[in-house]
Amino acid sequence: MGTSWNEEVTSCYSLCCQDRRSSKHIHDNVHGNIYLDEFFLKFVDTEQFQRLRDLKQLGLSHMVYPGAVHSRFEHSLGVYWLAGEAVHTIKAHQGSEINIERNDINTVKLAGLLHDVGHGPFSHLFEREFLPRVLNGSEWSHEDMSVRMIDYIVDEHNIEIDAAMLKNVKDMVLASSENASQNTLNEKRFLYDIVANGRTGIDVDKFDYIVRDSRACGLGCNFQFQRLMETMRVMDDEICYRAKDYLTVHKLFATRADLHRTVYTHAKVKAIELMVVDALALANGELSISASIQEPAEFWKLDDSILKQIETSDKQELKKARDLILRIRKRDLYQFCNEFTVPKDKQEHFKSITPQDIVCSQKNGDAPLKQEDIAVSIVKIDLTRGRNNPLESIKFFQDYETDFKFPIRDEHISHLLPAFYQDMIVRVYSKKSELVGAVSKAFENYQLKTYGRKAQVHDTPEKKKSRNRY
Repeated sequence: MGTSWNEEVTSCYSLCCQDRRSSKHIHDNVHGNIYLDEFFLKFVDTEQFQRLRDLKQLGLSHMVYPGAVHSRFEHSLGVYWLAGEAVHTIKAHQGSEINIERNDINTVKLAGLLHDVGHGPFSHLFEREFLPRVLNGSEWSHEDMSVRMIDYIVDEHNIEIDAAMLKNVKDMVLASSENASQNTLNEKRFLYDIVANGRTGIDVDKFDYIVRDSRACGLGCNFQFQRLMETMRVMDDEICYRAKDYLTVHKLFATRADLHRTVYTHAKVKAIELMVVDALALANGELSISASIQEPAEFWKLDDSILKQIETSDKQELKKARDLILRIRKRDLYQFCNEFTVPKDKQEHFKSITPQDIVCSQKNGDAPLKQEDIAVSIVKIDLTRGRNNPLESIKFFQDYETDFKFPIRDEHISHLLPAFYQDMIVRVYSKKSELVGAVSKAFENYQLKTYGRKAQVHDTPEKKKSRNRY
């Protein structure tokens, strides 16, 4: 006779309690008490993991949202905790059915703990904007560095870990990246979808940062990941969700997109990011910042403090970079001129806009502009799948008495859900406040030349053409 559901839950609960009584606990402001046993502390108590304390989770967003000073350290602890809760929940309800072992639980938890250990400074600015500029289109990724850093930590600190477990941890870290291992097609593939889900985009990484970032920025968050955590079910080696939770799943993606628009790509945040990229590029020759990505032994020494290093240096070679950082401190920022959303029918074949395009759109008689006077930011905001609907890749089930999984189309749930899933926003900045008017006019000319009309919502306000510090 098989094990009853109550017996499975009791067994799982006893295991959790046993783990917690012998573990170190940390009080987290999002999840409450987080418990770490000796094995995980071997990784946490290393200088490579502790470095995450010096990487702000939201990069430079704290310059606009002062509360956004939380770090990748607490985020990593949160993902570790939720990864454990997720796999414990599945084991409690389906343990005898899919044979989740203790080693599976520890592997998923370790992947959650270490998934960001190779992250660069200033959120994604380092790999998406700084490195491509100084290394001619670099495709370096923090996921790849996390995998290399995991190996480095294990070797440097002589941590005993089963080779198969170590490989699985690294595969889980890479599961949503372009370099995801093809070997995860084996049994228990669902375990690889918990931390970084490349199949559907629903994972505990998002569960943690959506709630944590919203709270830190003082924004409301009505997405409840607990509802999905408590009711998810593994069917045919895939994590599925109740049909009645369709709108909760949609809210996950919609809340993430809203955070991107409101916080991560805020126009003033992007202005500061553009300045920091310029400063890092100017300092790279002297400080060899980009060279650190070659080896984990050097990379772990790089964190957000690189700005302070530049700012406090008296080297003449760093003067231009230092002056840019001083401008940020004094709130003398690149001035936002205007923006427009790329029309839906133009997105697929959209050609990136450069400062040269704006300069070439000037008319005779206008104040002459140079490329170095202008910065252009192209912002993409989507629901994780570009112009596609991410919910189309998710399977649902009716109730726990049936074993049939199925997709659901938006129109079967609501006619209020979006029919398009990506925004592409072009923003133009003047690096000099006195040129805001000239840059704005050239930007308007570009829109008229490209689309036959002004795509921006309104003209650049007159107050934008004077120095605006805050």
